[in-house]
Parts: sequence; C-alpha cells; structure tokens
Amino acid sequence: MVRATKDAVHHPLFARFYARLSVSAEPKVGPLRDELLAGLSGRVIEIGAGNGMNFSHFPRTVSEVVAIEPERSLRQLALESALRAEVPVDVVPGAAEALPVKSEAFDAAVLSLVLCSVRDVRRSLSEVRRVLRPGGELRFFEHGRGGGRAMRTAQRALDRTVWPLLFGGCHVARDPVGEIRAAGFDIETVKELVTPTKGPRLPSSYYVTGRARRPELGDLRG
Repeated sequence: MVRATKDAVHHPLFARFYARLSVSAEPKVGPLRDELLAGLSGRVIEIGAGNGMNFSHFPRTVSEVVAIEPERSLRQLALESALRAEVPVDVVPGAAEALPVKSEAFDAAVLSLVLCSVRDVRRSLSEVRRVLRPGGELRFFEHGRGGGRAMRTAQRALDRTVWPLLFGGCHVARDPVGEIRAAGFDIETVKELVTPTKGPRLPSSYYVTGRARRPELGDLRG
C-alpha cells in the first residue's frame, strides 16, 4: 500500500473560504448530515473530512471514526472539531487515492462533498472498497452533474477551465452515483437534492445523498 505524503493537497485560500462557508451553511446542512450518518455503528472511516463538520453528527453507536484529510489547514480545524465530538475521532493526513489504513478494517465509510475534488475518482473508490469489510456500508453526500442539456454543457466547460482552479480542485460535472456503482458497490438508496430550492440554479446546485454497500464475499458481483 502506498502512503500519501503528509500534505498531499494544499489549498490554503480555498480552505479558509470553505471553512467559513460550511459553518454558515450548518443550519441548513446539519439536518442532512444527521440523515447521512444516522444508524452507523462500529468503526467508520470518513474520507475528506474537511474541517470536521460531520463529527458532531455521528451517533454514539459509532465506536471510532478515522478521519482522513489531506489539506493542512482543514486538517488542523478538524483536529479542533474532534476534541468536541461525542465519539472518538482520530484525524489522519492522507489522500483518498492512497488511504493509510489496513484493508477490510472498517464497518462503514463516509464520503461527504469529496468526490468532486479527488484527483482520481476510480482509484479513490477502489480504496474505499478495499478498506471496507465485505458487506460494509458506504454513505455518500455529493454534488455533481445535473439540470438540462445547457447546464450540463456548461458544467463540462467549467471543469475544463476555471472551476477547479477557483474552488480547490472541485469539479461540477462528475457523476458520483455512476462512479460508485462502477466501482462495484451495490446502490441501496439515492435521493436527489437541488440547492437553492428557489431561484436560479448554479453549476454546483445538484446534489445526491444515499447509501451503498460493498458486496459480501459470496456475491459474484463483488
């Protein structure tokens, strides 16, 4: 297993912007985090934990959270959030493409607004599958492509030009559900969301949240 360098990602300006935005959005996003994490138990890995906004929403049935965050500034904020969490949280440097943990070590994995910005989606999801035990659950809350033909054309154009440069490597035209399915996970639930619910749509307005599962060893699809 290849270990990521300590600072695999470094976007200090975007990190400050993201941290402020996530805190201001918590009144609306908090209930979505509760829904995302409800019912989890055992050992959980969160990939791309950011500034740790999910930590206070993990149920007490979770015995441990290993939170992977590659960006130095966000990782420091996540360490502070971990101290306030009601479940044990270990914040670890690392990248989604090379998770610094053992195979089949976790009961569940969480992807929250991270697949948009990883460098290699397929490799990242392969790593998620590797570290989950057979039958382990994947919870996801992601944004990606959506809208009509004109919006999707605009999203693809933005991904090829300015959007990743302005927003810390983020992409708006990726298909998180399709990628999760292609990585060999069984999709169990998907809910589509649009924000803001009223007014003009932005390229980043289209979200999905749901649950998937790594197949059991006896399942030939795995």
